[in-house]
Amino acid sequence: MPTGKIRTTTPDGRLVFHIFAALAEFIRELIAAGTHEGLAAAKARGRTGGRPTVVNAELLKAARDLLPDPGRSVTSIAKLLGVSVGTLYNHIPNLQELRSGQQSSLKWRAWPRQRALLWGW
Repeated sequence: MPTGKIRTTTPDGRLVFHIFAALAEFIRELIAAGTHEGLAAAKARGRTGGRPTVVNAELLKAARDLLPDPGRSVTSIAKLLGVSVGTLYNHIPNLQELRSGQQSSLKWRAWPRQRALLWGW
């Protein structure tokens, strides 16, 4: 009496299971091939995928000019330039060196719990 389940304990159940697995693998490969063909066709037409970048040389220069200023935080600079803090960190590898005079104060503010434990607050 069929119950709708594949019983892999019997030879005929294992055969059906392997046939379904082979079909699933074949369909997956067809989808992958179609995706690769579509990407290649789009590339040939001059189209590229992904989100357009907002970072350009002028923005990076402005950020580098503002970073040494101790009166500005990285967050305020990012907000002023219209980008995220992560974008600045990703595109300016020496950002911490540009902020070298503020390094210790940044660490101090980053650990309020440890500071409270240290001073007994």
